[in-house]
Amino acid sequence: MDFAYSPKVEELRSKLTAFMQDRILPAEVIAAQQLADKPDYWGAPPIMADLKTAAKRQGLWNLFLPEDGGAGLTNLEYAPLAELTGWSPHLAPEALNCNAPDTGNMELLARFGTDEQKAQWLAPLLDGEIRSCFSMTEPDVASSDASNVRLEIADDGDDWVLTGRKWWTTAALRDDTRVAMVMGVTDPDAPAGSRHSIVLVPMDTPGVHVERSTTVLGFDDRHEGGHGEIVYDRVRVPKANLLGPRGKGFAVAQARLGPGRIHHCMRLIGMAERAIALTTERARARVAFGKPLADEGVVQATVADARIKLDAARLMVLRAAWRMDVEGAKAARHDIAAAKVMVPLTVKWILDEAIQIFGGAGLSQDTPLAMLYSQARFLQIADGPDQVHRRSLARAEFGATPTLREVRG
Repeated sequence: MDFAYSPKVEELRSKLTAFMQDRILPAEVIAAQQLADKPDYWGAPPIMADLKTAAKRQGLWNLFLPEDGGAGLTNLEYAPLAELTGWSPHLAPEALNCNAPDTGNMELLARFGTDEQKAQWLAPLLDGEIRSCFSMTEPDVASSDASNVRLEIADDGDDWVLTGRKWWTTAALRDDTRVAMVMGVTDPDAPAGSRHSIVLVPMDTPGVHVERSTTVLGFDDRHEGGHGEIVYDRVRVPKANLLGPRGKGFAVAQARLGPGRIHHCMRLIGMAERAIALTTERARARVAFGKPLADEGVVQATVADARIKLDAARLMVLRAAWRMDVEGAKAARHDIAAAKVMVPLTVKWILDEAIQIFGGAGLSQDTPLAMLYSQARFLQIADGPDQVHRRSLARAEFGATPTLREVRG
């Protein structure tokens, strides 16, 4: 495993670091004020349009996608770039057109979409002209077991008719979100694993009712269009809107969830790096009991532990990305699962300690720490809760053949 940056990645890292410093971080205060001035608005702040134009001009666009209009990077090459965007998760990913859920949705359209679907939805998504959402989780079932998903997708002549309720549909409240990928049951009598399909549903289709957005630890996430609870009330779409094979919704969904999980982990590393930077700056400047916090052994130990834990987490992410490139996402699924458990847990610990060192300010809106903490905590549940990933890892471990057999006396 060689994690050295290629010349192409070094060039992109240099450009992206400058872009983050010169454009993204200064825009955070402006973006927050713009959203505060529009309390009923769901979506990106107006400054996002300028950021996207600047990113396109600098070639910092669609970095996540290896082909079909992307930057041609491997997962391993994308990792340090995604990490940088994690310093400002509300602005940077969308500015580069590398934001969830669009990244996974674009990957699905590129891989499974028909020519007509790609022309209608993938092309404008790649250009950053529209947004999309992914509608899978349901409030009435334990969606950690995706076989429980029960929204009905009835076969009715030339159409599919959708009936059911979804929630945690990120970006559903944005005006520029034009299409939802909806998972539901098309073949209830088929064998397990062949009952569900995914269809493309334009958001303006009659019967699509976005009832509300759920908050994340009190944060409304208006910048990304909230997390919609949606009722699909006999929603009718053409048969041509089926994405991928009928009855293979699980397989199609997994094609986006694997890369999506590791992308989240990449960005989380950047969130923790920002927390460490903020912590060391605060500790040098803040004086208590006659000396800077940075001179206190307990603070030094915390900062050291943060660096040790984060570097270990980063290596786990890089290993998963490397294996995805070499062997494919399916072969790397256990590496991805391990990273998906370890990274949010690690980053949450780092952010918790940073908040502690900041004191009351760390709990307030005057630093990004509370928001970043909510993101890390959220990602212990999003894209599969920790318990599900641990279950998968344990099953693999119990099924593994040891390299050596124990010799009993």
